[in-house]
Amino acid sequence: MKFPVDILKKCWFLAGPTAVGKSELALQLAEKLDGEILSLDSMAIYRQMDIGTAKPTPEQQARVPHHLIDLVDPHEEFSTAEYLVNAEQVCRDVLNRGKTPIFVGGTGLYLRAILRGVFEGPPADWEFRNKLQEQAQSEDQDWLHCELLKVDPVSAERLHPNDHRRLIRSLEIHHLTGQPASAIQNEEPLPKEERPLHVYWLSPDRAWLRDRIDARVESMIELGLVAEVQQLLQRDPPIGRSARQALGYREMIDYLEGRLESLDATISQIQTGTRQFAKRQHTWFRNLVECRPIERRPEDTATDLLQRILSR
Repeated sequence: MKFPVDILKKCWFLAGPTAVGKSELALQLAEKLDGEILSLDSMAIYRQMDIGTAKPTPEQQARVPHHLIDLVDPHEEFSTAEYLVNAEQVCRDVLNRGKTPIFVGGTGLYLRAILRGVFEGPPADWEFRNKLQEQAQSEDQDWLHCELLKVDPVSAERLHPNDHRRLIRSLEIHHLTGQPASAIQNEEPLPKEERPLHVYWLSPDRAWLRDRIDARVESMIELGLVAEVQQLLQRDPPIGRSARQALGYREMIDYLEGRLESLDATISQIQTGTRQFAKRQHTWFRNLVECRPIERRPEDTATDLLQRILSR
């Protein structure tokens, strides 16, 4: 499944690790280009998950239209292929209004899917999936990740040990095809003449980003992350497997269900997990040849970064 090249070349992209300062820059860029923002965030698709995903505020959404957020309820699953279908439809609508589509976010998998396409793979083997899910419940928490390391270390390196849905899918592909998912999912970049011209990612100072991440997590607690997660746990149907794996939510669920001893320990674990996630995001964007790095210095304002991008 491929994104149409004629649409792709009319889009702009702004990626980067969490807490790097994409939101204000994206608003200014959209205002400059007469554009609309399309989310590149795999957890902002979920309704009622606002604080922990740093979803754009009502004020930001009033300032510039935002799309590809609040697409499904927290108990539902949502694939990368479904994201691609939705993204194409929104792009067409934005372009038909004479506006510029600007993709903004930190989910490298979504960005690569738009730039290179999605491998649809063999159909699901539900017997195999259910067997893995049942065994995972009786094994150590990282058992699925360890199993994938044995047959597909490249995919295992890309995936978080708690991302059970994608771990199972990678193991399923190997089971059905006899090949590592990474070998047959390795979509190559489009020829240079077909690539979009404006694909940027913010590359920050690591120490500065670490402090920003820690402060952001503390701010999320102050804004009411605990109450937001409590409400999700009380939903009927309950929050689903994929949504539970979102950073901040899985740790808070562990706290509320008694697997973490204190709120302070939970905050610390969220901060550590988010810093580790930011490192993986950095690797994603650095390894996508389509992406052009924009240095994000600690003293930079959004206006500074905007001028740097527009001068490229």
